[in-house]
Amino acid sequence: MRRVLKGAVAAALTPLRDGGAALDEDAFAPYVDHLAGGGLDGLLALGTTGEGILLTPAERRRAAELFVAAAGGRLAVAVHCGAQTTADTVALAEHAAAAGADAVAVIGPPYFQLDEEALLAHFAAAARACAPLPFYVYEFRARAGYSLAPELVARIRDAADNVAGMKVSNKPFDAVEPYLGLGLDVFVGAEELVPQGLARGAAGAVSGLAAVFPEEVARLVRDGDAAVPELRAALDRFPFHAAAKAVVRARGVPIREDVRAPLRGLRDNEREELLRWLGSS
Repeated sequence: MRRVLKGAVAAALTPLRDGGAALDEDAFAPYVDHLAGGGLDGLLALGTTGEGILLTPAERRRAAELFVAAAGGRLAVAVHCGAQTTADTVALAEHAAAAGADAVAVIGPPYFQLDEEALLAHFAAAARACAPLPFYVYEFRARAGYSLAPELVARIRDAADNVAGMKVSNKPFDAVEPYLGLGLDVFVGAEELVPQGLARGAAGAVSGLAAVFPEEVARLVRDGDAAVPELRAALDRFPFHAAAKAVVRARGVPIREDVRAPLRGLRDNEREELLRWLGSS
């Protein structure tokens, strides 16, 4: 039985090995155990924190399968399927549904300037490809290079019956608020905006910090009280993906620091500084 996406959701890291050249398949299960043990409700696989756009379609399909298997029904698993082309996006969405995911999310293709009709056709095709699985529009202006107008999101919702919600990672809150009135479940991406979002009717948070400190983000969503700003600021002093993996490893999960180029790993002095901070926090 599929789980409903709700509450506190980790934007999951993707375990890699061989200097970031391959999936570290053995690390998926213990990493998902770490997320489930932190009290989360779900995970988003292969998004921004998960380096999804840097992986091949075959790697993305395999990683989706590994996340679904490792979750074992304990967590809702949404799979990010956004890609540069509509054909790849559709194929990834179809696969996620067949692999047992609970939801699909898609960010707009970067690079080209696309008009509203092109974007509508792209998102509607992706949503229909995974129907009746719930589909989430992923709005992140800083990564896509543009925002989706709320009016366009409403057209996407009307074009496919399974459009259930959005992940909105924009800042400041003024850039999130317009999406809260569309009748969709909105998940806030920026941790510092989660309390405001929940107070205005957001469904929860999809958080990169939850990939590292799941218990803190679970507490933020449920109680509104956690040391989230300090933790995020500390990690943001370093290359985030490698730093997040180093901290998860230091917390006892057998995950490597390896990231997919052109992301870079930590220098020795950065790692030492990061682990000193972790030991004192």
